Amino acid sequence: MPTAVLTDRERTAVQAYLRLLHTVRAAFDGPPDGDRPAVVPPSALAEAEAALARAGLSGNEERFFLLLREWCPAS
Repeated sequence: MPTAVLTDRERTAVQAYLRLLHTVRAAFDGPPDGDRPAVVPPSALAEAEAALARAGLSGNEERFFLLLREWCPAS
């Protein structure tokens, strides 16, 4: 399987997305109750959006997810 060679900005975008994904998963893994905080902290979402924009991947989800699958196939 060919491995993607990511630019620094693409790698940063993938890492920010993975942090966001882990944050959301952690929120859903908690016990269900009415005191649960917002699922996605605004700072985590803002980090991912900014990283995607810097990498030129905003609005190009197909390319982004292709990079993600090639760089980190377990995600």
